[in-house]
Amino acid sequence: QVQLVESGGGLVQAGGSLSVSCAASESIYTFVAMGWYRQAPGKQRELVATITSGGGTGYADSVKGRFTISRDGAKNTVILEMHSLKPEDTAVYYCGAIKPGRPPYWGQGTQVTVSS
Repeated sequence: QVQLVESGGGLVQAGGSLSVSCAASESIYTFVAMGWYRQAPGKQRELVATITSGGGTGYADSVKGRFTISRDGAKNTVILEMHSLKPEDTAVYYCGAIKPGRPPYWGQGTQVTVSS
């Protein structure tokens, strides 16, 4: 049973920085891709950033240049570094992972709140 556990959320002022981490219960290289998604109150869950098993990365336009996704294979962890945070970045951030032919795996989410 794959488990994804997020950590590192919290409260930060606008313009500040925060990192969130996702620890997987198995090697992150078993996943085709992993990513960070977020869901704000009353809104649909949206993709924030992804990283493939080959190391390729992708970002939502709203976070390009401010967020960086990376991974630590030794710790089976994917990290999202967030800079120049804005109030509109406030959301629950979820880690997701995909294996071929399987439904996506999700973590429980971590709250990120950016105050103005």
